Amino acid sequence: MKVGLIRHFKVTRGYPNKIVTSNELMDWINEYDQSEVKEIEVDLRNIEWEKCFSSDMPRAQTTAEKCYNGNIIYMEELREIPLSPLFRSNLKLPLFVHLVFIRLAWLFNHRSQLEKKRDVINRINRVLDQALSSKENILIVGHGGVMMYMRRELLKRGFKGPNFKRPDNGVVYIFEK
Repeated sequence: MKVGLIRHFKVTRGYPNKIVTSNELMDWINEYDQSEVKEIEVDLRNIEWEKCFSSDMPRAQTTAEKCYNGNIIYMEELREIPLSPLFRSNLKLPLFVHLVFIRLAWLFNHRSQLEKKRDVINRINRVLDQALSSKENILIVGHGGVMMYMRRELLKRGFKGPNFKRPDNGVVYIFEK
């Protein structure tokens, strides 16, 4: 049994090259979520993928439809971990500073965050329970942050697979049991 994890294609909406307020950050996140993607050819590694699960966000849907010809199961549970600024102000900070604050707040379960870490892990495990119940080769199309935690959960379930800090867009990472 194999599980292939794919991060969605790269979005065409780039990162802001300037310092931003928290409101400008949220505007950018909304634009990023609606952005078109740059489609590429995906090497499916000559594996017959029998089922495909995908995030229901547009960038993941486009990727899944390019990679898989059969019925795709779209799931809200595969959405990216939501970003929420630690504080709202007109203070302008570099984008990376906002993102570091957000991730630290998320890791420490700060009340500013829309979803707690344990909730993300629970939803990932619900997806894996459903996907792995069939004992077929499964392709899962999602987002970078979710993939990092999904990798950990697959390893806990006895799968072997590659290590990645930040998964590349449009690349299949294969886990095998």
